[in-house]
Amino acid sequence: MEGSAGALLALSVTADPASIFPPPGTIVSGAAAVNACNEKGAAAFAPGAENDFEILHRDADERLAYWTGVQRSLVRMRGKEEPHLRVTEIFRKEAGHWKLLHRHADQLKE
Repeated sequence: MEGSAGALLALSVTADPASIFPPPGTIVSGAAAVNACNEKGAAAFAPGAENDFEILHRDADERLAYWTGVQRSLVRMRGKEEPHLRVTEIFRKEAGHWKLLHRHADQLKE
């Protein structure tokens, strides 16, 4: 994210339904609210991130796709360290392109 949500917003759905379960344990629902949450969250990051995704399993059909796994990130954040996360993301086709419909991330207990 490195301070900007631009790449994430380009990948995100623009029509409902949409949701995110961010690491603090809150629930955000609706495409506009999810995208606003992502923009606000992006502002906490600074340049210089490194990310790695370990995909545990994934599947897709013509309309929906998902993956689950572990996101390991070395990020620079204002005032705190970012933990490793367990992640599930669900995508759907919107105007012929895969778009992020739902993300659930919480801290991985390693």
